[in-house]
Amino acid sequence: MAQNSFDVVAEVDRQEVDNAVQQTKKEVAQRFDFKGVNANAEWKGDQIVLSANSEERVKAVLDVFQTKAVKRKLSLKSFVTGDPVAGGQGIYRITIDLVAGIPTDKAKAMVKIIKASKLKVTPAIQDDQLRITSKSRDELQEVQALLRANDQDLPLKFTNYK
Repeated sequence: MAQNSFDVVAEVDRQEVDNAVQQTKKEVAQRFDFKGVNANAEWKGDQIVLSANSEERVKAVLDVFQTKAVKRKLSLKSFVTGDPVAGGQGIYRITIDLVAGIPTDKAKAMVKIIKASKLKVTPAIQDDQLRITSKSRDELQEVQALLRANDQDLPLKFTNYK
């Protein structure tokens, strides 16, 4: 009988994130409560930087961004949000990093959970993803349900199903 497998990855659709950033920028430019506060949302390399002239306003920009991300079906677990930091000229900034890959410690914890379930599957850590193999597709689906229930605060996706 053939081996079935799938990969567990933690990644985010960068195009959808870019769309959320652009929508945030547009809404911040149009809303009356953001007039004159120099509010902005932009990419700086692989980070998203939100800025405004007060801590409360930059938190409001963050709220707008998170709302736009959720409407685009992006998990908030996909983002690592920093605290507001005062910068030059009275501008406050919040940096947001995107989650890319499963950290080794969390991958080991997921492997431990899978092995504790006593399912006849073979988990293997490969770089920043997890590969699960089994003879039974039903057991692979049970592993998916198990990992959805215990996702280690990561935006897990199941890919490469064979």
